[in-house]
Amino acid sequence: MSQRRHTPADLLVNQFDQALRTVFGAPLVTGRANPAAQKAEADLTDKQRDHTARLMRINHAGEVCAQALYQGQALTAKDAKTREAMEQSAAEENDHLAWCEQRVDELGGRLSLLNPLWYASSFMIGATAGAVGDKWSLGFVAETEKQVENHLQSHLDEVSEDDERTRAILEQMKADEIEHGKKAMHHGGVDLPTPVQKLMQLTSKVMTKSVYKL
Repeated sequence: MSQRRHTPADLLVNQFDQALRTVFGAPLVTGRANPAAQKAEADLTDKQRDHTARLMRINHAGEVCAQALYQGQALTAKDAKTREAMEQSAAEENDHLAWCEQRVDELGGRLSLLNPLWYASSFMIGATAGAVGDKWSLGFVAETEKQVENHLQSHLDEVSEDDERTRAILEQMKADEIEHGKKAMHHGGVDLPTPVQKLMQLTSKVMTKSVYKL
């Protein structure tokens, strides 16, 4: 039996389903165990719990953006192998979404009210990057992952050493982001121009400050 070929309409429906799952529902995870599963809960102060919950809310929102970027890029990717690589990385980013959401809930926090906005804007950026060309799209992924890696390290520097549950999640996310960046370059990504990198950094700062509050 031949495999059904997806029409543009099928792809759009799938993208809409992914968006709903990412922003409002349960994302399709890979089945990996939560890195914090075997870690004991730390005795944190109310101030520490609130701050850490807000940091994890930022990380969750960042993963919403990453998911949207990957989905947008996969939609417009020219090469089938590039599309498959994007979709695999997107599946692993869903693990991060689930882990971050669980940790935010454990700490008594809530997710960002702006997640629909982050998803929509990131999807458009991803689709545009993919339409420009696979090498630039993959380069965009690599640069994004490099900046996320630095972002996660800054959060590790802020989180209490006793908070093993949060730290385990951040460490695994960091390792995954490094691998995703390497994969993007392996598949033909190129370094982005410095002005584009600077603009991405500025956008990230605006998002981070907004999500910490909202």
